[in-house]
Amino acid sequence: MHQGHERGGPSATLVDVAARAGVSLKTASRAVNGEPHVADDTRRRVVEAADALGFRLNTAASMLRRGIRSGVVGFVTGDLANPFYAAIASGIEQELRGQGLQLVVSSTDEDPQRERELVDELVSRQVRALVVVSTRDSHAELVAVQERGVRLVFVDRPPVGVDADAVLLDSAAGARGAVEHLLAHGHRRIGFVGDFSRLPTHHERLTGFGAAMEAAGVDDWRRWVREDRHDAASAHSGVADLLALDAPPTALFTSNNRVTTGALSALRGLAVPPALVGFDDFDLADVLDVTVVAHDTVEMGREAARLALAAGEHPRRVVVPTRLVPRGSGEAAPGASWR
Repeated sequence: MHQGHERGGPSATLVDVAARAGVSLKTASRAVNGEPHVADDTRRRVVEAADALGFRLNTAASMLRRGIRSGVVGFVTGDLANPFYAAIASGIEQELRGQGLQLVVSSTDEDPQRERELVDELVSRQVRALVVVSTRDSHAELVAVQERGVRLVFVDRPPVGVDADAVLLDSAAGARGAVEHLLAHGHRRIGFVGDFSRLPTHHERLTGFGAAMEAAGVDDWRRWVREDRHDAASAHSGVADLLALDAPPTALFTSNNRVTTGALSALRGLAVPPALVGFDDFDLADVLDVTVVAHDTVEMGREAARLALAAGEHPRRVVVPTRLVPRGSGEAAPGASWR
């Protein structure tokens, strides 16, 4: 009786292929991705193992036979309406264009389940790499994505439970520098208005904020913290709440560009608004005299794309520095107007 190949089905992973071919996971990944420096005999064994197991429904093996590598990189982000993430996407696209590659962009709307679905969809479309701004608490499931030979790069928010490249802002240092700037101009009651409390960037910025306050001897700073203000409307209400206190803050630190926008709306019409420093630069911030913690967002995207196309074996973490840009709102003393 003729015995055909045993089929592993679509659930077969690169680990299964490597085991069947008798090679390391790293070698199998290189072979599946069409990378150089893989012996012809080794590549043939990996292709045959992938065929036998039905790895990627045989698509990867078929592409290898034809000498084709995917020319598409996927970008999964939380909110494309946010100019910060649009700038990252622009940087990624600029870098890929020079390599003759294309970018596919999708938005999770900060929904963890939507993120999972988008990642699965992009992997099934044979993307060469995935750049992710994740809204999830753990990324252990994405080990399976790496096993399929897809490079994984995290941007803005670090990986948890998976070893992968990352491009991150120095959020804690940026926030601390902003608060130290306000403290140096005589403020002690400084409000913090931040994003979703579950996000690592929020924790880092709140940590930097608290460190600066405690170093200045302000131990009760948590009374002026308002969290989970993800959009301009909720940020507006957070600032309004702070201003309604019996002892309102004389200065504000807003943890991202959308929060800053909401804060500006809440401060409109006030004769003497609190001093303000916002994390992230934004359009018209210079016209509005808003002091910000700035960074090169487009370069973050370009760096993420470079990591996505690199062949390094060990995960790398690139930390992008921030800088304070004084424009007037962060330099006003308590009781003085910056408008």
